Amino acid sequence: MINQEKYLTPKEIVAELDKYIIGQKDAKRNVAIALRNRWRRMNVKTEMQGEIVPNNILMIGATGVGKTEIARRLAKISNAPFTKVEASKFTEVGYVGRDVESMVRDLVEQSVNLVKSEKKEEVKLKAEQVVEDIILDALIPPLKGNGAGYKNPASTETVTGELPQTEQELNERTRERFREKIRNGEMEDRKIEINVQKPVNAGVGMIGGGMMDESSMINLQEMISGMMPKKNKKRKVTIGEARKILIEEESAKLIDMDEVKELAIRKAENTGIIFIDEIDKIAGGASRKGGGGGPDVSREGVQRDLLPVVEGSTVNTKYGLIRTDHILFIAAGAFHIAKPSDLIPELQGRFPIRVELDNLTKEDFYHILKEPKNALTKQYESLLEAEEVELKFQEDAMEEIAETAFHINSEVENIGARRLHTVMSQLLNEFLFDVPDKIGPNAKIVVTREMVKEKLSSLVKNKDLSEFIL
Repeated sequence: MINQEKYLTPKEIVAELDKYIIGQKDAKRNVAIALRNRWRRMNVKTEMQGEIVPNNILMIGATGVGKTEIARRLAKISNAPFTKVEASKFTEVGYVGRDVESMVRDLVEQSVNLVKSEKKEEVKLKAEQVVEDIILDALIPPLKGNGAGYKNPASTETVTGELPQTEQELNERTRERFREKIRNGEMEDRKIEINVQKPVNAGVGMIGGGMMDESSMINLQEMISGMMPKKNKKRKVTIGEARKILIEEESAKLIDMDEVKELAIRKAENTGIIFIDEIDKIAGGASRKGGGGGPDVSREGVQRDLLPVVEGSTVNTKYGLIRTDHILFIAAGAFHIAKPSDLIPELQGRFPIRVELDNLTKEDFYHILKEPKNALTKQYESLLEAEEVELKFQEDAMEEIAETAFHINSEVENIGARRLHTVMSQLLNEFLFDVPDKIGPNAKIVVTREMVKEKLSSLVKNKDLSEFIL
């Protein structure tokens, strides 16, 4: 049973999405229900649990309205493995490009990384203690008195018998003093020599046609890597760097990888989210219905390859077999030329929830600039804060920026919220160039409506002239 505390209610999910995405209430509600339904399914106590399949979602909307951001934030909220693929990638090489099952393998890879991170946190304390001892041994090697003899640091003679108590104590006291310094971070820049495990490179490649599929190639590389002996090499690094390298190595030794693989497969199967972008690019459109050949053969081929994965099949990955029955698929596309009905009927049926995202209004642009946690205005304020320069946007300045972005989108091409990046870059590039040479620390920059009009006038003029340039 899944821990209730980790799963938010639909209302709480929408509230979390509201922190980063403006508007699109319908899309947020639908993804919130889909996410909560996963918890509900995992808590069904009868055999019905295996029968309940997720309602996959098809998002329809212009570029830059928040389709990808909704899916990405959803995965972050639920701490679920997430992967994004572009459907058009599968059509690029010959008739069918990349193997469609690769998106499931990518999802499992993400899942393994998530589980490994969780397990590393669990063994972090133990790993840190081991690493502390390794660093200490590199700085002050321990003196061992085992009756076989020891080297007197003051001479070259080997003295038989036990270590003198005073020398043993002196060594221990020195080690403890250095241990304290290491813990307090006083020796981070001191260089030491450590043994680092060299990565094994299987170096398997293929010339010519695809005699072997992607899955078999991965398995072959894994097998060859496992057979090759692992080598260590000495590296001279600072204690700060050594700690990072060694914690990674020691954590890996403490983790049971078989358990990680098992948990990762289960996590990917039950909570994984695959976001298929640009699905409209593989919709056949009018020419498919007219029976034309050409690129539409490739598009329909990709749809037919996607179908079994979305329907529910077993995919072979290097971590084991994974069933795709309960993975949540979210597809998205602008559908300017094609329509959702241009997809093959079987694939349409696998995306029963359809959500149309609204085009952004002038008010939406204003709220995007002001409200989200990662708003562009806040990002630029943080960038200049790093140079000890204060940047402030007046309310009417933000309104003017929003109006300019909306105006350019409606006149040229609607690229949604991404237009704000163009506008903000044009507005602030001069300041970003002048700091810190002309504009020194403790300066204050206030962005006003007049400044916005002046700086962005060339952008609007260029846009008008572009209509006449061939």
